[in-house]
Amino acid sequence: MVEICTFSLDSCLTAQKAGADRIELCGGMMEGGTTPSAGLVMMALKEIKIPIRVMLRPRGGDFCYSETEIETMKADLAFLKKMPIEGIVLGILTPEGKIDKKQLESFLNFAKKDQKDFKFTFHRAFDVCENPEEALEEIIELGFDTILTSGQKNSAIEGIDLIEKLVKKAKNRINILIGSGINAKNANDFLKIGVNSLHLTGKGIVESKMIYRKKDVSMAGANHANEFEIYEADLEKCKEVVEIFRKNSINQ
Repeated sequence: MVEICTFSLDSCLTAQKAGADRIELCGGMMEGGTTPSAGLVMMALKEIKIPIRVMLRPRGGDFCYSETEIETMKADLAFLKKMPIEGIVLGILTPEGKIDKKQLESFLNFAKKDQKDFKFTFHRAFDVCENPEEALEEIIELGFDTILTSGQKNSAIEGIDLIEKLVKKAKNRINILIGSGINAKNANDFLKIGVNSLHLTGKGIVESKMIYRKKDVSMAGANHANEFEIYEADLEKCKEVVEIFRKNSINQ
C-alpha cells in the first residue's frame, strides 16, 4: 500500500493520478501536518475516489495538548466523523513521553460512535515516545490499525533497524506504515525487511505566480521559509514509488 500525504487539492489529484492507494490529508506542511480546513476536506471528498484519512492535530510542535486544544480536536472530530472519510490520523502523548491512553480511548470511542468502520492511524508522535516497543503494544490494544513511523529518526532510512524490529514484533497485528524521506531510491530497502506500506509526500516545488516580490517580509515570522516556493506532490516522484512498490512487493 502506498499512501501519499497531501496538503492541497492539487496534490490530492496528483496522488490519485500517480496510482496511490490512499491519501493522508493535512494542513500545515511546515508544522509537520495539522488538521486541514473543512473546505479542503469537502473538496477532496468531492474530487477524490481513493480512500482518505484526515489528520487531527491542532498545531505543530509537541503532542501533549492543553484542555482547550483537546476540546478543539473534539470539535474538529465532530465535523470529520460526519464526512465519508476512511478514518483519522492522530497521536497524543503524556508529559512523560508515554502514550496517552485515556485521551486516545476517548477520541476513538467518540469517532466510532455511529461510525463503526472508522479506521485509525497513530501518527509520528510515535517517533518521539519514550519506549517504542511498549507503545506499539498499547496502540494495538487501543484499536489503531496503523502506526506511521520513521523508526524514531529524522528519516526512515536512518531508523530502518528499529523499523525492522517493529515489523517483526507487530506480527501483522497492526500495519507499520513507513514515512519520512521515502523515495524511488530507498523504497525497495523497506520492502526487503517486510514492510508492506509506504508513506510519502513526493514533494516538488512549484514557483509562485507573483511577479512583485517583497522578500524582506515573512508571513511566518521566520527567514527560513521561502514564501515564493509552493510545495506540491510531484507526479513523477509519486509514480516512481508506486511502480517500485507494485513491482517489488509482488516479487518479494
